[in-house]
Amino acid sequence: MLAQQRQSAILDLIRQRGGVRVSHLVSRFGVSDMTIRRDLDVLVERGLVDKVHGGATLAGPGSADEPGFAAKSIRQQTEKRAIAERAAALVEPGMAIALSAGTTTAALATLLADVRGLTVVTNSIPVADALYQNPRADQTVVLTGGIRTPSDALTGPVAEAAISSLNVDLLFLGVHGMSPRTGFTTPNLLEAAVNRALTEASRRLVVLADHTKWETTGIATIAPLDAADLLITDSGLPPEARAQVREQVGELIVAEV
Repeated sequence: MLAQQRQSAILDLIRQRGGVRVSHLVSRFGVSDMTIRRDLDVLVERGLVDKVHGGATLAGPGSADEPGFAAKSIRQQTEKRAIAERAAALVEPGMAIALSAGTTTAALATLLADVRGLTVVTNSIPVADALYQNPRADQTVVLTGGIRTPSDALTGPVAEAAISSLNVDLLFLGVHGMSPRTGFTTPNLLEAAVNRALTEASRRLVVLADHTKWETTGIATIAPLDAADLLITDSGLPPEARAQVREQVGELIVAEV
């Protein structure tokens, strides 16, 4: 296969999946890691894809663009893990908590297997799956049901009705973007409505957002920055952004990476 043909095939795969790993492309096309990285560099130069750690995603998302869960899962993996570890320290035995959809909340779910007497409410299929992979007899998982979105969130009136009858101690909210002007946002209107319902059902709101979410804006606002009791981010967030966050958010925790 000629390089141009391979690059076209790689682009088609990224468009289908939202993102791909270098290791998958190496296996699929039977070429070296360096060859694939050169192919991705060509696509980046053409403005068609963005390189991320370990792979590539489609370039230039707009405010209504919604990458799939697989595409988002290969972005900022180290940062998300660090954020999830700080979030897990807030969860105590016997709590009722909610986890929204998102790759950072999914990372958090994998760290909750040892918490006794935990009840978890979620509209995320990957979050529920992570909890079911490490089942505990004293753990309750409530999956809301609803209409599935590209990010594997369950949304719509079924999900909202299920959430409206519940009360939880903590909500761990994953977001697409955050800024002083637009607050915490998502590119999916249905998902925004469910996240607002989760916020209303929770006694305390904890937002999990890596530094790349700063000044990124989705089409729908979930809540203003000052609605968050706590924001957990990573050390990639610039000092000036931290200062702005501290002016509005109840508490800021910065996970060192």
